[in-house]
Amino acid sequence: MVGREDSGVWITLKEEVHAAPGDVAACIANAVGFTRWIAVGCEIAESSDSDVGATQPTLAIAWDREWEHVTRVRILEHDTDGLADGRARIRFEWFPSPIDDTPVPIEITVAPLAEQGDGTGGARVIVRHGPFAEDTDNLLFMADSAESWRWYLCNLRSVLEAKHDMRAIRPL
Repeated sequence: MVGREDSGVWITLKEEVHAAPGDVAACIANAVGFTRWIAVGCEIAESSDSDVGATQPTLAIAWDREWEHVTRVRILEHDTDGLADGRARIRFEWFPSPIDDTPVPIEITVAPLAEQGDGTGGARVIVRHGPFAEDTDNLLFMADSAESWRWYLCNLRSVLEAKHDMRAIRPL
């Protein structure tokens, strides 16, 4: 879904994953979780920001086993306090806007679904990416990003529900 807000245009993608909510939340809680569905390798670490003299958590996503193609971004927020209840949230910078090199944040939230009468439930995963400026280059970048994140969410669901990692068939 694409929506216009005061700050710009946003992508919002939602997926219901019928697996234990804690397992779903763990997929965004730590490096091991990220390697289950999106990254070949991952590190979440503190890095020093020499400009402000403070540490900043970072997310490093390796797209290959040799760590030659790596995306390194700042983590803006990471809440795993509700992990045992199937809740987690991470917000991090993502690839910059093609116009001005400003990172466009991604936020991933996991929350448990209500239990059904048959004992099933699961978790809802919501990915929000934005804000994007309303110009052609940014909107094309946004469309490409939406397609990629939809695939990642489908792989998350496939890994947790069917125990099948689609990256084995269609590597990134």
